[in-house]
Amino acid sequence: MSGLCDGRVVVITGAGRGLGRAHALAFAAEGARLVVNDLGVGLDGTPGADSPAERVAAQIRAAGGEAVAHGGDIATSEGAAALIRTAVETYGRLDTLVNNAGFLRDRMLVNLDEDDWDAVLRVHLKGHFLPLKHAAAHWRAETKAGRTPAARIVNTSSGAGLLGSVGQGNYSAAKAGIIALTLVAAAELRRYGVQVNALAPAARTRMTERTFAETMTAPDTGFDAMAPENVSPLVVWLGSAASAGVTGRVFEAEGGRITVMEGWRPGPSADKGARWSPAEAGEAALKLLAQAEAPGAAYGA
Repeated sequence: MSGLCDGRVVVITGAGRGLGRAHALAFAAEGARLVVNDLGVGLDGTPGADSPAERVAAQIRAAGGEAVAHGGDIATSEGAAALIRTAVETYGRLDTLVNNAGFLRDRMLVNLDEDDWDAVLRVHLKGHFLPLKHAAAHWRAETKAGRTPAARIVNTSSGAGLLGSVGQGNYSAAKAGIIALTLVAAAELRRYGVQVNALAPAARTRMTERTFAETMTAPDTGFDAMAPENVSPLVVWLGSAASAGVTGRVFEAEGGRITVMEGWRPGPSADKGARWSPAEAGEAALKLLAQAEAPGAAYGA
């Protein structure tokens, strides 16, 4: 490996399995020192019986790397603060935060319970906000002390947050919120040497195994397009000092493809210079829609 992250301290949430585990191993292979966070819950967020975070940390140490496990709930202020504190107290610094933790409770909207809405928003959106907040507070203090960092945050969104996904109103809303949070954080934290980007990955994990049931392995090359390890190289680069100048961006990564996503921006517009009547507004809207690009269809539509 190239040693792209030699000496950097990287915190990854939801790193016990799937994408988070792949990210942790990829960062370690590039010389990073890891804090591996995972609450060890099931796919629906209920408590599990094992400690996947410790298994991943032990695997990294067995390969000659440095890693510690953290099993706290990062959707609480206490757990998020403890996560950041673990990095600083263990390694003396913090360089990169990868927010990845999440789970699913899928229902069509008319069947979606309030508890299932709250649980998914809590882990995905609040679980991004709180570690980000505590990491940012640390980096702000470093900057005020004259030690401006080359800090990086990589957030995990989804195509569901970009286009919507039928049966996943709670998940889609949370992932869309993560994109907006990324844009705000990139603008606010730039002064402290912090770059913030988001990724919309497509890979086979516990959360997507029904969607990507087939291996999608190319017969001629043996390339498994849905392996989570395909997503990690971009995450490692975004989390390294080599990504200097890249912030406030959203990327999509799937197999061997990387795409820069271009979000909301003004399209066709009309200005009457006075108040429209409802009929006039409707007529103008139809004309503008005829000039506009058609939106992508929601997944499952």
